[in-house]
Amino acid sequence: MAGRINDDDVKAVRDAVPIDSVVSEYLQLRNAGGGNLKGLCPFHDEKSPSFQVSPSKGLFHCFGCQEGGDTIAFVMKIDHLSFSETVERLAAKAGITLRYEEGGYNPGHQRGERIRLIEAHKAAAQFYADQLGGAEAEIGRKFLAERGFDQAAAEHFGVGYSPAGWDHLTRFLRGKGFSDKELILSGLSQDGRRGPIDRFRGRLMWPIRDVGGEVVGFGARRLREDDNGPKYLNTPETPIYKKSQVLYGIDLAKKDIAKVSRAVVVEGYTDVMACHLAGVTTAIATCGTAFGGDHIKILRRLLMDNGSARVIFTFDGDAAGQKAALRAFEDDQKFAAETYIAIAPDGMDPCDLRLAKGDQAVADLVEPRTPLFEFALRQIVRRYDLETPAGRAAALDEAAPIVARIKNGASQHEVAVQLAGMLGILDTPFVVRRVAQVARWARDRGGRGPAPAQNRTAPPPMQAPQAPAGPALNLRSPAHRTERELLKLALQRPELVSPAFDAYGVDEFTAPPYATVRQCIQDAGGATDAPSDYLAAVREAAPNDTVRALVTELAVEAIFAKTVDEAYAGDQLVTVRLRAVDRRIREVQGSLARLGAHGDPEQQAAVQNELWVLTQYGQSLRNNGAAAL
Repeated sequence: MAGRINDDDVKAVRDAVPIDSVVSEYLQLRNAGGGNLKGLCPFHDEKSPSFQVSPSKGLFHCFGCQEGGDTIAFVMKIDHLSFSETVERLAAKAGITLRYEEGGYNPGHQRGERIRLIEAHKAAAQFYADQLGGAEAEIGRKFLAERGFDQAAAEHFGVGYSPAGWDHLTRFLRGKGFSDKELILSGLSQDGRRGPIDRFRGRLMWPIRDVGGEVVGFGARRLREDDNGPKYLNTPETPIYKKSQVLYGIDLAKKDIAKVSRAVVVEGYTDVMACHLAGVTTAIATCGTAFGGDHIKILRRLLMDNGSARVIFTFDGDAAGQKAALRAFEDDQKFAAETYIAIAPDGMDPCDLRLAKGDQAVADLVEPRTPLFEFALRQIVRRYDLETPAGRAAALDEAAPIVARIKNGASQHEVAVQLAGMLGILDTPFVVRRVAQVARWARDRGGRGPAPAQNRTAPPPMQAPQAPAGPALNLRSPAHRTERELLKLALQRPELVSPAFDAYGVDEFTAPPYATVRQCIQDAGGATDAPSDYLAAVREAAPNDTVRALVTELAVEAIFAKTVDEAYAGDQLVTVRLRAVDRRIREVQGSLARLGAHGDPEQQAAVQNELWVLTQYGQSLRNNGAAAL
């Protein structure tokens, strides 16, 4: 039967370990007044700090979820330890030797499971570190040196080497009193044909620590070509290691993250090392998994998550890195902090960047940065042809739900405005309304995201213009009326509108049926010097009976004006052309907006030149009428 820890020793542990020093290992604490400290509660999700610590009383209490107690209760709760395991951990931290009552107790054999696994990992980390100096580990030292890491760097991060033999670590830990069951459970060993063998063999080893600084796992990098395993092999899921809940480097970065309210998320162990050695001491990395919700909870508590906090992702510029960034954006709204992405111009990761350009280049990398939402939206819209109305409409349909997820109304509006600029849609209020519509729809569905395709409650997608096919039933807009008048003139009085009319493009007629009739006139030889069988030729050029009927209708319908002369015909020609010019000006302005401040200078100059020419032409049409055609 396990012995009970002496009551006086328990009291000595409580008195020796200040509660604020223990709690601050897991979250950032700030002054709450009256000698108390406050932070974001680690036991429930919140955005306003309701968790308070009283150093003078040695107690904590959350006014949100009602959790509370002393230092021992806090550690038991947050690390899922038993009472005796917690006291043993805190005693080790304070250097107190515990006494156990009821005699015959051997702590080394009867401590709790978590404590034993932590101790095994601590011993393993030291074993691996010691091996790095041996002859066999020359390949590992060379790997580090080629990436700019010397012996001091390896020692600072605890980098080690796992021997290539089958059971070097297993035999070492057995000698320390660990059972085969504990070694298998820890993930340090695995079952072999003749008993446990080392999980990691012939690899460079990075110890992975939790927020409290305890080694809970390892990341192992392949070094030899004859190693058929994965490039990186991590500790499997164990009672103390959950890859979705650990961040490499968090033990080294946590104080500076709390101090400056900034965290830099990189992709690998060597990237963390490169950043810290370059002075970016807030860098951390995930361990073989995507950055997700549990990682966010860890960072939020350290950041005292608010609008002044910053989280910067430095994913590679390749396709995999961009995909990782988009996955990170999926959880973006779980932060109150502002999130950014920083990608080196040549796509190098921080480790390669430091090696090629030095420490300052790494420090500079995380300064000029792009908001994560902007990066994510640009990755979406770049897949579409934004020079076409259909492309812009499709891009808006995909991007609007992304923007609609932004909970803060002011931020949502601002991002919607930016989206309009990315798409080159000059009708910004339309984009803002579209985003708001999608957001309302999502709220009505309880925030469950897009409905199945057959759900008719979803907001309909923007309809792309249809190709000219046939007459519309209702063509009463001013633009359509003018186009109709010009076509009637071209069919009934071609001498009044030619030769100018024949220079008009099909795309200058915005109603698809009218565009089709314009094509028929062109296919029939045009309106200039129309022969006697001109109308018959136009009707013959019609693609179907529906269009042919419209040609007949326009040919017999009375022209709107009382006096049908060259002046009236000129007015219709100018109005249709001017509207086409204005549409093209808006398209060019959209292209210029999409190019942005960082576009290709030559392309920008060409677009600006076209815009100038169109503007001058439009002004000439307004001032000089038909004479400017």
